[in-house]
Amino acid sequence: MASSIVSCKTYRTFVSCWKGHATWFSRNASYPNLLTGAIVGGPDAYDNFADQRDNYEQTEHATYNNAPLLVILARLHAGHSGYN
Repeated sequence: MASSIVSCKTYRTFVSCWKGHATWFSRNASYPNLLTGAIVGGPDAYDNFADQRDNYEQTEHATYNNAPLLVILARLHAGHSGYN
């Protein structure tokens, strides 16, 4: 998974919503900020997946996709100590 906008740690200038879309999202260069391990929307009904910036239905990573898995993994990692 990737992000169209550069990390705030390397680009220390304020980026408004308009500038983020106009400058970063619309450009043809490769993704400047990678996110490894996030769950995205996935393939369509015909099992096709298009990894394109404007295809948010399939490529968006969101909390409703990732939070349930994170909770399960955290619980498994904690084990049984302190739980009834």
